[in-house]
Amino acid sequence: MEKKAEAYIKRYHMIERGDHVIAAVSGGADSVCLLHLLASLSRRMGFEIQVVHVHHGLRGQEADRDAGYVKELSDRWRIPCHVVYRDVAAYGREHGLSVEEAGRDLRYKALQESAARLDNARIAVAHHQDDQAETILHNLFRGSGLRGLGGMAPVRGNIIRPLLWADRREILDYLERYGIDYCEDSTNGSLDYTRNKLRGKVIPMICGEVNPGAVQHIVSAGEHLRQADAYFQLEAERIWHEHRIIRDDKGRRGIKAQALTELPEILRGYVVMEMIKELTGCRKDIASSHVWRILDLAEKGTGRMASLPYGLTAKKEYDVVWLMRGNREREKEEEVCLTMESFPADILREKYQKIPENKYTKWFDYDKIKGTLSVRTRRTGDYYTLKDGRKKTVKSFMIDAKIPREDRDKIPLLAEGQHVLWIVGYRISEFYKVTDETKRILQVSMDGGKEHEG
Repeated sequence: MEKKAEAYIKRYHMIERGDHVIAAVSGGADSVCLLHLLASLSRRMGFEIQVVHVHHGLRGQEADRDAGYVKELSDRWRIPCHVVYRDVAAYGREHGLSVEEAGRDLRYKALQESAARLDNARIAVAHHQDDQAETILHNLFRGSGLRGLGGMAPVRGNIIRPLLWADRREILDYLERYGIDYCEDSTNGSLDYTRNKLRGKVIPMICGEVNPGAVQHIVSAGEHLRQADAYFQLEAERIWHEHRIIRDDKGRRGIKAQALTELPEILRGYVVMEMIKELTGCRKDIASSHVWRILDLAEKGTGRMASLPYGLTAKKEYDVVWLMRGNREREKEEEVCLTMESFPADILREKYQKIPENKYTKWFDYDKIKGTLSVRTRRTGDYYTLKDGRKKTVKSFMIDAKIPREDRDKIPLLAEGQHVLWIVGYRISEFYKVTDETKRILQVSMDGGKEHEG
């Protein structure tokens, strides 16, 4: 195990002499194995180790047990340990995330905060071969492209995965050989989480009834797909920067429609992503549907447009497909004005026996608003509250309401952080709804924006 781990670390240049390695240790078998291997290799390879354990504020005494065990184990092996406490449930409610998503966000934030305090810091996480197979299948079922189907990279920025080559059986055998204990997380057996279903039902069925070596074959296929993705990415960068890019004095980026359509189909999307990256600096929140919208313009007549995240607009002008930040002419046409006024709830009750249904004026419980309101278009993570108290993302609402993709980034939202009070012209969040206990009311009226009156 130690020889394989050292070879894998060197193959991907994960750790250099003099580095600081932060080991993310939950107390489970995988992370305990990772920590023992790193401790065994640290002197020979010349790096320092610290442990970070994130207590999620969930699972009560079981979580306290895990934190205590990680601290005791680190002390026994003379490795500095920091236990970080985070309220995952509250963070999830605030940002409209599942417990699983919220835990992952806070975990990586805590790890990066620890890394920022050290020079040459690497964050080692304990993902292994079985996790990789789960990730690839999960992304396949979600409709991911080559990047998602490639699974997790051995190295991503300062995050390293020294155990990605090992399977779960090897890890358990290693711990047994050295007589090392570990903690069991009771939630790992719950089928409420998608990954647990893949781990507990789908993959065992595939290995038992299709091919016992399925996990290794899935991981191997993922490696080939990751290499293909990297190749197409490099080729797209070369094409974009050497041959196709067009800039103008308005800050726009463009490409000849014919040059785009003449490329092999698989490369077109990669080139469009380079176009987007040049204006925004990143690819996050850009889905394949956005890319296809731009590619579709290359086949259309002049004057056609498409709205995209980050306030971007794509437009076909004669023989060029342009990408620009915003569009003043369109923004002026679709300007929406919201007028707000607060007053005691009794005034409204005297006028109406119940809150009226009105598409253009909405009333909210003013005292439930704790932060600053903003009027904007949608962002990733936006949500509103249903009658039963559950959260629903604005994205899901727009899909269910069959709002055309090209219109979703134009619909104004009244929001407090990521909690949306009003999807203007459509519906409001039940959380802010006026009740018999409401003392002050915020009245919001819409003026303009005819496109959103339905």
